[in-house]
Amino acid sequence: MQALLITVVIVVSLLLLFRPVPSTGQQQSLHDAVELNAVKLVDEGRQTFRFDTFGDEAFWGGTLQLHRAVEGSNLGGVGAGLTPRTALQLGLKVDVDALPNQLVQRIRRGDVDLDSPATTLALLKLNAVVGLTGFFDASGNRLTSIGIQCALCHSTVDNSLLPGIGHRLDGWANRDLNVGAIVLLSPNLQPVATLLGVDIATVSKALSAWGPGKFDAELFLDGKAFNPEQKSHGVVTGNNVSGATMIPNAFGLAGFNQHTWTGAWGTVTYWNAFVANLEMHGIGTFFDPRLDNAAQFPIAPRNRFGHLRTAPDDDRITKKLPALQVFQLAIPVPVPKAGVDFDPVRAARGDELFSSTARCNECHVEPLWTEPGWNLHKPDEIGIDPFEANRAPDHVYKTQNLASIFIRERGLFMFPQDKGRFYHDGRFATLLDVVNHYNIQFKLGLNQQQQLDLVEYLKSLPEAK
Repeated sequence: MQALLITVVIVVSLLLLFRPVPSTGQQQSLHDAVELNAVKLVDEGRQTFRFDTFGDEAFWGGTLQLHRAVEGSNLGGVGAGLTPRTALQLGLKVDVDALPNQLVQRIRRGDVDLDSPATTLALLKLNAVVGLTGFFDASGNRLTSIGIQCALCHSTVDNSLLPGIGHRLDGWANRDLNVGAIVLLSPNLQPVATLLGVDIATVSKALSAWGPGKFDAELFLDGKAFNPEQKSHGVVTGNNVSGATMIPNAFGLAGFNQHTWTGAWGTVTYWNAFVANLEMHGIGTFFDPRLDNAAQFPIAPRNRFGHLRTAPDDDRITKKLPALQVFQLAIPVPVPKAGVDFDPVRAARGDELFSSTARCNECHVEPLWTEPGWNLHKPDEIGIDPFEANRAPDHVYKTQNLASIFIRERGLFMFPQDKGRFYHDGRFATLLDVVNHYNIQFKLGLNQQQQLDLVEYLKSLPEAK
């Protein structure tokens, strides 16, 4: 037996010694193939992120008839119609790169009628409204349906032409987007009311309470539209507060696990499938038996939301998930500028506090700014009420990654009234309010100057290397 073992070892050693070694050319070829595949996936994912409706126009146009409200009665729809001015006020954005140069010049001169729904239709024909696709009849004159894309919520523009009109910023949360108000334009909200088991007035109350930059992803699962008691560090800060959460950024997602406000919903690719199927109402396949828990998700089991099946040839979502994930993980994180976005001297002092007295790095681990591994915590660990956590499978909150938090604090490329608003529900108006919460919750003993220094450091993340 020992001789046989020795023989096997010798044979294996010889095979390893004389195995074919890839030539330099073969190694380069493999390297090139990896790079080409990565570029291909990023390009495909960007296209999906920006322009793919996943077939959801069957819901937004076919069921809710939102396109008819966009048209207005003068153009064959219903109501007053959606003018560009109103659309911009609702937080919709226009991609300046999709506009012909002549039109750009006319907008700059003020020669374009921003108070006509016909102008909105013209922008839709140009595919210039970020996150929306208009479907027109053969004549090109009648809007027959409308669909939404990932970019609707997770992109904004740099306002380079006018407020709300500029170059796309992929992955930047649209903090101005009033999703609830846009949905309320729909002529037919009865399907939503039927799904939730309430009347249209109740639906309207819930959607009206969302406000800009928020969306309630669990509403169609549990019907819980309002948090009865919002509480921070033991103090009640609100009653019957909307259950909608802040629209998150879609950049800075590489390197860590949970990607939503609460857990354990999963990583970004799980959430892509969840949202594309259950929120955007695209045509695809989705499986999650946790949604069969009727005690936690009373609406989901009745509609078999955890067991959606579509024939592979008809599935508009599943095949798009790999490239979409790669693109989102590749979106670069905006880096703040010293002296513009933060005070470098005060930030340096805040850096010392972050890793010592303030204890921030116990959870917000550099350079991910969240924990590697299982980055989730119980509500009492972070000192807030459990309402939103209890709407998630594991009843926990995620440690938020802090990269580019300066965007919200400064209010970059958003309406002034929509700046700030931190935590999942925007309960803290400023970063100083967040720091003060933890100072009280963990009895850190930070004085006012230390708290302000810590805020400057938070605004400096991610640190330029």
